[in-house]
Amino acid sequence: MNASVDPRVERIASNPAYQRLRSTRNKLGWTLTILMLLAYYGYIGLIAFDKAFLATPIGPGKITTVGIPIALGLMVFTIAITGFYVRRANKEFDALTQQIVEDAR
Repeated sequence: MNASVDPRVERIASNPAYQRLRSTRNKLGWTLTILMLLAYYGYIGLIAFDKAFLATPIGPGKITTVGIPIALGLMVFTIAITGFYVRRANKEFDALTQQIVEDAR
């Protein structure tokens, strides 16, 4: 069975804006993924190999340990990079997508 490719698909695939969108979105996605993996597995590595450091009390009352702010920081980092991606997608990527759709018509 020989299926022909829709001419709109060919126009979109050859559009320089589409190529730029794919490249930029992929680079950003991989960069943020690598950062998240480094942060997460770094924390897991600390848990596995340096529990004493994470158990070190901080503050005069020794209410908490070093591990708690690091874990909270990891959560904040996760939310921050997600927000960064969403903001960039809503502004830059959506505008490029709209331009590509208009060009394809």
